[in-house]
Amino acid sequence: MKFKYIIALLGLFLLVHCSPKVTPKMEDKGMEAVKEVKDAANAWRSQAPAAGPARKIDMGEFNVITMDNGLKVIVVENHKLPRVSYSLSLMNNQISEKDKAGMVSFMGQMLEAGTTNRDKAQLDKDKDFIGANVSAFGSGMFGSSLTKHQDKLLDIMSDMLFNPAFPKAEFDKVLKQNLSGIESSKTDPNSMAGNVAAVVNFGTDHPYGEIETAETYNNITLEDCKKYYNTYFKPNNAYMTIVGDITVDQAKSQVQKYFGKWKQADVMNAVHKKPTRPNGTQVSLAHKDGAVQSVIRITYPIDYKVGDPDAAAVTVMNSVLGGGVFSGRLMQNLREDKAYTYGARSSISRNKLIGSFNASASVRTEVTDSSIVEFLYEMNRIATEPVDMDDLQLSKNSLAGGFARSLESPQTLARFARNIEEYNLPKDYYETYLERLEAVTVADVQRVAAKFITPANANIVVVGNKDEIAEKLIRFDSDGELDYYDAFGKKMEQNTAPLPDDITGAVVINDYLKAIGGEAKLKAVKSIEYHYTTEMMGQSINIDMYQMAPNKFAMKVGNAQMTFQESKFDGTKAMSAAMGQSETVTEGPVFDAAKDQAVMFSQLNYAMGYDLEVKEIENVDGEPCYKVAVTKGDKKMTEYYSVKTNLLRRSVQTQEGAPGQVMTITTDMSDYKEVGGIMLPHTITTAGMGPAPMSMKAASIKVNETMDSTMFDIK
Repeated sequence: MKFKYIIALLGLFLLVHCSPKVTPKMEDKGMEAVKEVKDAANAWRSQAPAAGPARKIDMGEFNVITMDNGLKVIVVENHKLPRVSYSLSLMNNQISEKDKAGMVSFMGQMLEAGTTNRDKAQLDKDKDFIGANVSAFGSGMFGSSLTKHQDKLLDIMSDMLFNPAFPKAEFDKVLKQNLSGIESSKTDPNSMAGNVAAVVNFGTDHPYGEIETAETYNNITLEDCKKYYNTYFKPNNAYMTIVGDITVDQAKSQVQKYFGKWKQADVMNAVHKKPTRPNGTQVSLAHKDGAVQSVIRITYPIDYKVGDPDAAAVTVMNSVLGGGVFSGRLMQNLREDKAYTYGARSSISRNKLIGSFNASASVRTEVTDSSIVEFLYEMNRIATEPVDMDDLQLSKNSLAGGFARSLESPQTLARFARNIEEYNLPKDYYETYLERLEAVTVADVQRVAAKFITPANANIVVVGNKDEIAEKLIRFDSDGELDYYDAFGKKMEQNTAPLPDDITGAVVINDYLKAIGGEAKLKAVKSIEYHYTTEMMGQSINIDMYQMAPNKFAMKVGNAQMTFQESKFDGTKAMSAAMGQSETVTEGPVFDAAKDQAVMFSQLNYAMGYDLEVKEIENVDGEPCYKVAVTKGDKKMTEYYSVKTNLLRRSVQTQEGAPGQVMTITTDMSDYKEVGGIMLPHTITTAGMGPAPMSMKAASIKVNETMDSTMFDIK
């Protein structure tokens, strides 16, 4: 780009310093000529270049071979780069896993856990040695490397396929890792919305509607994984797609050498009932405590598969509506015009069994219902009104560019080649895609929009604070009644029983104080020492906290080698230190947080200036709890006290995070034990402050033992 400006400056220099002497009339004519040139240049810049004719994509030579054992081999020759990839994929429909949801994924992870010839460490070492990319999953495996390493790559892949060791120790690791992921997903609003959407779209008796939970994970055994592997990993139930710097004869020879011994067997293909769109609109709400945003998904199943004759028109239509283009109508409406959200998009997915439509956004709680109105408005508009020609061409141009970029990935080429064979598509189906894309007309877009965009028959899934939004959502439901779901798509019955007449906020708090020891004992506590342990990124972390009456606090977070973070409050000032940086303050958020931490039993102060309101009885991990809204000035939080034990089970509050963001922090207290006459929680789990919940286990807690007061000193 710089050369262009250098040349322009040089031309200007020559014009000024090297031109012949001119008369005033000549000068006027020269200026007029310059003006004409400038006007022409500006006119050229103001117009986008016209789209050229759609070009044909060259994916490479395409061949299909069926081996003697039934393995179908698809070879796509592409000699541009000295690389080759091998993609093994099973043919069978996705199976129902029922109460073992997640088992197929576990099995795929076990294929990477080592073979009878290589343990996991050796397997990883051999992959790295040749710079190979090798991964396995429940429906196959993928590997790629430089052409010169293809035999070593195939040796690794065939070893993983034929000789999986299924080591119990690795299975236990897989289970632990996946359980950790489940913990984070149960408080993530997008995961919650995805779970609920899957259930309401497809039903729990369809594989697309089966939700993975801690319970289903714990139901999975190593034998389940072995059984699935032995049942479905058969050559006559698989495609081997080879893409890259290889010939058909070479590919056939390699497959025979490394996969020819694979024995075929009969494989049953599961058949599932086809889901349908809802009759009317159905609102499904998943409650998230303290949420200041709502996640909205308007979604429903559609009969849309790979090779659909309307695929190009559907893709263009969805792009105009909100398929990732910033100029999409949903983005322009909800973000640019209304400022309800940072982003609003739509998607239409094609899956083997059934497709789906989704339109989604995260919006401020107070505009949840207004946002739904705009979603439905834009859906109705695209289904009933012709799109603008400029919008049509912009979407086609963007899609053409994205398609061209996708061809850089060997996985994409492998998927395209497999689709051609699996769905009996024309051999040039993808090579002529740009031609079909460019041929899409305004009438085509309106026709497919009327077919696939049905705002009057849709599931409206919302994840948010039900206390703020539930009543506003009822008008969108055809039956005037909301369905409630938990984080994993399990339908929940709302507690409609009235609260007992004698239950007030003050009563709940007084019962809690009695349950943990009584007001007299609590006021007699002079010091508490907490020592918790947790895990972060595979490391064991210690959290040591100290409180001394009347108002001192100290905390250290670290391990045996170093302290990561330290904070103190000495009664008048607060100190916070991390990463070698220290700050001492006498006011502000850091000061307020440290001052609050210095209070041993904050509920003792609730009678002074706090507003307490019992909202309802709500379950916390299956335990009925009184939901108490606690307010003092502009500070608000929600606390949950067990109906049975009166103990505090959960606390929810919001606080500022990164600029422009608000975090909802949920803290669960459990495993109460008596220490020095006081009942204290020995397990504390906090979610909302990072990518995954943090669970702290008490190694020891000490009450009223000797404590060195100098630990609270701030220099």
